[in-house]
Amino acid sequence: MTRLLHITERALWDAARRTGTYEMSTRGKTLDEVGFIHCSLPEQLPGVAAFLYGGYDGPDELVVLGIDSERLTAPVRFEAPRPGGVEFPHLYGPLPVDAVVEVSPWSAA
Repeated sequence: MTRLLHITERALWDAARRTGTYEMSTRGKTLDEVGFIHCSLPEQLPGVAAFLYGGYDGPDELVVLGIDSERLTAPVRFEAPRPGGVEFPHLYGPLPVDAVVEVSPWSAA
């Protein structure tokens, strides 16, 4: 199993739990808008969180979704944002809530 992570706002995750799938790509963008859900490996998360949520001041708590890649139904591709760049996992479809095995509050400290 590859452990994938995704950082999001608590209210967005709570809404996904009610519908059965999470469909936000990244901060302020949906899966439909971007075409995939941005994920990270554990060692990539601090940089991603700083880039996307540096200076974030609520109103909602940030949480990290721990994803079991073996429970995913859509493909995951490791891709770089530019040629020669660091590759990040991208989930090309909705994230089933039952693939999320851990939800932890995010703390940059």
